[in-house]
Amino acid sequence: MDLPAVLAVAGLTAALAAALFVLRRRTAELDALTVAVTPSGVVAALPAASDPADDGVTDDLLPLGVIRFGTDRRVLRANDRAHVILGAAPGRLLGRTMMEAFLDAQAEAYALGTDAIAAEPVLELRLGDPEPSPVLMRVDRRVAAGPVVFLEDVGELRRLQQIRREFVDNLSHELRTPLTTVSLLAETLAREAATADVPAKMRDRIAKIEIETGHLVQMVGELLDLARIEGGVAIRRDDDVDLGQLAVASVERLRLFAERGGIALVVDADADVPLVRGDEARLGQVLVNLVHNAVKFSSDGGEVRITVHLTGEEVRVAVEDHGIGISKADRPRVFERFYKVDRARVRGGGTGLGLAIARHVIAGHGGRIGVESEEGKGSTFWFTIPVTTHVSTP
Repeated sequence: MDLPAVLAVAGLTAALAAALFVLRRRTAELDALTVAVTPSGVVAALPAASDPADDGVTDDLLPLGVIRFGTDRRVLRANDRAHVILGAAPGRLLGRTMMEAFLDAQAEAYALGTDAIAAEPVLELRLGDPEPSPVLMRVDRRVAAGPVVFLEDVGELRRLQQIRREFVDNLSHELRTPLTTVSLLAETLAREAATADVPAKMRDRIAKIEIETGHLVQMVGELLDLARIEGGVAIRRDDDVDLGQLAVASVERLRLFAERGGIALVVDADADVPLVRGDEARLGQVLVNLVHNAVKFSSDGGEVRITVHLTGEEVRVAVEDHGIGISKADRPRVFERFYKVDRARVRGGGTGLGLAIARHVIAGHGGRIGVESEEGKGSTFWFTIPVTTHVSTP
């Protein structure tokens, strides 16, 4: 056995691990920066608009554009931020019609509530003159005098999100080639060490190199997945998916992994669950991730149960375990990128990206995903996919 070769592989693996660590930190920094640039979500969380008869001081204190319309659909008052967002000189919005203020027919229809999009709590448009910018728009139609429109310029936020996506995508591509080489070398070394006269301690270290390289390969693959999804690549929804059969297939893929820890996998699927329209590979990826996590967090000799039932107009899939559970503090963050609960109590590694990908995939299918858990008693991760009429994809 060539010891320098072993050391070279170990060194390269350590270097790649350091690169991934930097990647994770850089991504977190970009996330923090995007939050600092604009109060994301503030439009959706605004309370009911106050009476337009006030002096407008409150409007001027908000970090948003606020435009109040009268019953004649003309601007009664607009704060300075609204003028900046729409590219109008101070005071020039007063008396304008909705179309004159927004220069956008969709914005006018949304403000009036005359279009199907009126049901959306927040709408993103490109507004402003002469260079339109992404703007989040929310309308309060409960004020008797006329609708009140809130505007938030998210141009800088979208730019930073694009930078983050490109950074992750490019770095992930750059890491794939050396990782493939290291993975093959580690696999070869492990095979040779199994038959060669190698000390047990050396054989153990080679096995760890192989395992950690596998974790890095998985992380890079999931980073690419997440970059594509967050980059706006649409979820393909042209398969007729039997979620019950998909659950059975996912369990079979993980049966060996579960048996190593003495974990029993049980599928409870209704026979009459209708097919759903979706991307079978992506939904399978979600199921495998949830079952894999359930096994990791279960105690030896436990059971993981996967249920598939029709509930109203949705098919609900749930993965239940009786393991360590998730604390109340961790629960709201489990679907965030790179977030992990206490690693010391988990069998096997993980990237912290699987649940973030699952959230995006389920949202892309028009569904919902969530978790119910009690620390020390187990967790149930669930998702729903709406049952829709099957139509041919153009």
